[in-house]
Amino acid sequence: MAMASWLQLQRIITKITPLPHSTSSRFFSKSSPYVVKVGIPEFLNGIGNGVESHVAKLESEIGDFQKLIVTRTLKLKKLGIPCKHRKLILKYTHKYRLGLWRPRVESIKA
Repeated sequence: MAMASWLQLQRIITKITPLPHSTSSRFFSKSSPYVVKVGIPEFLNGIGNGVESHVAKLESEIGDFQKLIVTRTLKLKKLGIPCKHRKLILKYTHKYRLGLWRPRVESIKA
């Protein structure tokens, strides 16, 4: 008998209390500090791990960031970029194309 009344009470409560409309908006109220215009230097600095040392080489040989995104591993190998750095560049270009990663703005320390 007590179990039946508990279930009835629970049904009444769920009918009365409204569900929150949009709770996700409060979690994303702050805009995240991402780079608006992404170029080769910003992209490689965002990756880090020593990859930024190839900025001059990639800008002179590839030139455009859009070309870097579709560059294959053999092209990077011919430019003399080490295997570890090639893997990082290709990993993050793939994530960037899918929209899963963007380079962050480096905070200015005063």
